[in-house]
Amino acid sequence: MSILEIAIASQIWARRHDKPRQAFEEGDGMKVLLRTAFTFIAFSLLIAGLNLAAGRPHTIVQQPAPVVAGR
Repeated sequence: MSILEIAIASQIWARRHDKPRQAFEEGDGMKVLLRTAFTFIAFSLLIAGLNLAAGRPHTIVQQPAPVVAGR
């Protein structure tokens, strides 16, 4: 089994014994937003770090973009 399969199987096994929640709690929305923001920032930093490690950092271009002529 791969690590992903083991992780999914353990999550399914753990959730079998959980009692389902009936109501949406007030703090749940904030938790979702914080987790989404954290995930977005983490992946952005990961991609930026990989680009820096590859030696091609993305910088803002100082020159204007060329205009397509002759249409």
